[in-house]
Amino acid sequence: MSASPKTRPREQDDALIDEPHAKRTKVDAQDADGDVIMASEPQVAVVSVADLEEQDSSQDASATSKEPESMLPPSHALLNAPPPVYGPDGSMQQIMETDVGISEYIGFDVPKIEGIIKQRFTDFLVFEVDLDGQVVHLKSLGMPESSKKAADAKAASAVGDTAPAPSAEQPAGDEKSAEDEPKPEGEAQASTADPGSEVTPQMAQAEQVPEEEAPKEDEPWPERFTESLKPFLSEGVISRLKELYLEGPEPPFVSDSGWAGRQARAAGDSGEQPESTAPAEPAPAPESEPQGRGRRGRDRGRGGRGGRGGRGGGRGGRPGAREDHRRVLSDPIVSKETRTGLHQVIRDLFGGKLETETDTTGPPSDEGSRIAIKWSKRGGGATRGRGGGRAGRTEGAPGERGNYPPYIHFTLQKTNRDTQDALAYLSRTLHCNVKDLSVAGTKDKRGVTVQRVSLRRGNKTVEDVWKMANGLNGRRTMEEILTQRGERGVRVADFNYRKASLELGMLKGNAFVITLRNVRVDSMDTLDRAMNTIKNKGFINYYGMQRFGTASIPTHTIGLALLKGDWHRAVSLILRNRPGEHPDVVAARNAWLVDRDLDRALELMPRRVVAERCILESYKKQGGDTRNAMGALSTIPRNLRLMYIHAYQSYVWNAIVSERIKMHGADKPVVGDLVFDESSPAKAESSEEVAEIALEGAEGEVTLDEKATNEEIAKDGGSGRSSKKSRKAWEPPKVKVLTEQDLDKYSIFDVIMPLPGKDVDYPGGPLGERYREFLRRDGLDPDNWVRKQKDYTLGGSYRKILHLPKELSWSVLKYTDPDVPLAQSDEDKLLGMPPPATVEDGKFLALQINLQLGTAAYATMALREVTKTETSSHYQTSLTQASEDQKYRATETVEDEGTE
Repeated sequence: MSASPKTRPREQDDALIDEPHAKRTKVDAQDADGDVIMASEPQVAVVSVADLEEQDSSQDASATSKEPESMLPPSHALLNAPPPVYGPDGSMQQIMETDVGISEYIGFDVPKIEGIIKQRFTDFLVFEVDLDGQVVHLKSLGMPESSKKAADAKAASAVGDTAPAPSAEQPAGDEKSAEDEPKPEGEAQASTADPGSEVTPQMAQAEQVPEEEAPKEDEPWPERFTESLKPFLSEGVISRLKELYLEGPEPPFVSDSGWAGRQARAAGDSGEQPESTAPAEPAPAPESEPQGRGRRGRDRGRGGRGGRGGRGGGRGGRPGAREDHRRVLSDPIVSKETRTGLHQVIRDLFGGKLETETDTTGPPSDEGSRIAIKWSKRGGGATRGRGGGRAGRTEGAPGERGNYPPYIHFTLQKTNRDTQDALAYLSRTLHCNVKDLSVAGTKDKRGVTVQRVSLRRGNKTVEDVWKMANGLNGRRTMEEILTQRGERGVRVADFNYRKASLELGMLKGNAFVITLRNVRVDSMDTLDRAMNTIKNKGFINYYGMQRFGTASIPTHTIGLALLKGDWHRAVSLILRNRPGEHPDVVAARNAWLVDRDLDRALELMPRRVVAERCILESYKKQGGDTRNAMGALSTIPRNLRLMYIHAYQSYVWNAIVSERIKMHGADKPVVGDLVFDESSPAKAESSEEVAEIALEGAEGEVTLDEKATNEEIAKDGGSGRSSKKSRKAWEPPKVKVLTEQDLDKYSIFDVIMPLPGKDVDYPGGPLGERYREFLRRDGLDPDNWVRKQKDYTLGGSYRKILHLPKELSWSVLKYTDPDVPLAQSDEDKLLGMPPPATVEDGKFLALQINLQLGTAAYATMALREVTKTETSSHYQTSLTQASEDQKYRATETVEDEGTE
């Protein structure tokens, strides 16, 4: 095996850089999901966003320049990377790896292996690795049991027919062993209704339900609700109220579905439709929101803008990522007694989870007043209710439901869904607040992923959760649940009662099964060389493309503007038009940028587009005055603003690591490298960095707003609400600059590189000076990261420059039809679906890789080391469209995991 040389000529660097650049213009006709764009698609009418601040003379110069305004930091010129391609409107057409500092390879002397990443969802399987090092898998689809009596009866009837089922892995974050858990505890067992499940006696304590307890209602909307409301409401209004109630306290999550990074669809092509049913009649947005009582003072009053306080703030309020204007209006009611009766029956039926008020938005009428019904900001007060907020918190209540630990942990498999999207869907089906659900880390969108989830259960049992999540309340039969895939790409299984919730960072990493299709390589020897390079030498631990957003406006450029205090530039970049955006967003942007109609822009702008709405709402409060750009930016949720800044830090880190490898290779440490001091704690990340690390698994087309929602809820501590207690204040780790005498004591895998900030040291020697040169070129002082605005003061952190997979193996498969899956999800295995079948004489080659990575490592960066190919989603989509194997797609309908 040939070893990588210590250095290599600059010409080789340029050759590697030029290859993806030569293909830039070929991918412009594809969107992120492979939709072909018609060449005749008209360009969106755009005016220079710099006109937004025409009073500011510094903006006039760039607005009138004939040259397109650079969308990349000035330091990009130091990378010797090809210039970006700009469109007619001055926006970048695509963001490439070289635009974010990604350019080098460990095994650059190994020929490239062509292959397509994520052609199908099952080509990218992800399994969480918990704190015990166990890989999380779905184990049983059957209904669990809480009661020892019921489980023993089932076990007795199954003697001789089944073997003891393996217990689910102890969920990440449980600090005590199973013996320390109070009884009842342990895994809820599968029902024998699932022919593939195994049954064991349940280690749960049987409790006698008091006779006075009301019978349990399996239906979240029992018939008595309808009967009680009939004297007051018409059938149509009751139907809308039922729809509102079943949606839960959290407004339906409307995913961007990658629009921010897509090219415009062909004329007549419809976009993705929201998965939820049409919401109840929305109420007009109030002019001002009452300040919430969030747990953190800095987040008060940000309810409508994605802040932590939520609309009602605090623990009982709804998540602050989206305002909730859903409500149901009654028909006009003349009688005051009837209106009073309606108020009372709503309180009695829903236990305070729904609230009523007299509608004041319409004109007075002789026909009477209307009553508006909506979800309570307080989350409800009844302990037996099924809703979110404070409802259902009956850990101490008597009876069987109250004697189990307060949390339920379960395994979630999701297909082609962002983690927060899946949790929002579960919150609606479980009728709970989305903040009562928490995870150890987010997972990729485009793929099939498996992870543990915790639920603050209130008065729900594992049986309740299983039934509601699987639709055993009228939507589906038991047979359908156990023989068909889960609804909306979501399946839950393997339930446990636990004393504590999951928190961000409670995982050791992720295991992957990745299938590269249409692989072309000059020989099997080359393939083995490439794989052994990763196995033995690792890969460069770059921040992947998803770190920098999917839109054509680089998020790290916005971050640089914030660090420099260039508030008008930051606003200009955020409000710009972006090629391929959702038509609703384009119309909203143009309403402001072209027509200068602030009210119309706010009316059209979807609420999921958080930053833009915040800026426009701030302008409206200022009477249309746009001079206070800093104030407008400060209304954007803090975590979203920090993501811009973190993207800039990641860009600098990528760029400097590339410089280090160009200078010294990637075989061994050199004088001037940084390593952790032996006395330094092993965990070198700040508490904020821990949160980021857990969130970096999202390798799909996740918009920045969606990532911000993920981080906001995750940093809130999820359902545990105890993350602040369990994390100690971060202290900067001690590092040392290597000298000649230190070199034989450390390996290349010990070398770290700082992300810029006030608490870190720079490398020594020429590399350290190069680091400072990058920062100075961008107009920053390398030694001053303190800002008047505390949110923009950077502490910095460290990250190892190489990552060595914990496990790695590979195999070569042959296939002909690209629609035939080559890997199988856990759910499909348990449903007994046919296993993947390879064809010995198949026309095409596939490479299947099994690897396990630690937290914060990007699987796409490992694959990049093999393929030597651009990993951005738009480029991989173009490869799929142009792939030769697409000619052999079967004409008959193939049952698969989804249309891709």
